[in-house]
Amino acid sequence: MDERIRRVYVPMTETGFYILFSLQEEMHGYNIGKYISDITGNQVSISPGTMYGTLSKMEKDGLIDFIRNEDKRKFYKINDLGREVLNIELKRIERLYKNSKGEVIDG
Repeated sequence: MDERIRRVYVPMTETGFYILFSLQEEMHGYNIGKYISDITGNQVSISPGTMYGTLSKMEKDGLIDFIRNEDKRKFYKINDLGREVLNIELKRIERLYKNSKGEVIDG
């Protein structure tokens, strides 16, 4: 992984994390926002400006791929680099959670 990508995306913002996490399935912006709202019990809401700015940046940085246009909607999906970044972030979050419970991580 490119050092610039690591520096920009690790650790991720909550918004970036949820958008990248959502794109494990092919989705467009509105679906992403709905999915995030649903899985967080309406506790996380992403404005359209933030959504589309983040999607554009992630596509430019090579974490997600544009898949297709349908009814004026752009569909995206995570790619291998995005999965690598997401997995690093998931491990970091898991470590934080375990540490908050008093667990010490070996290695």
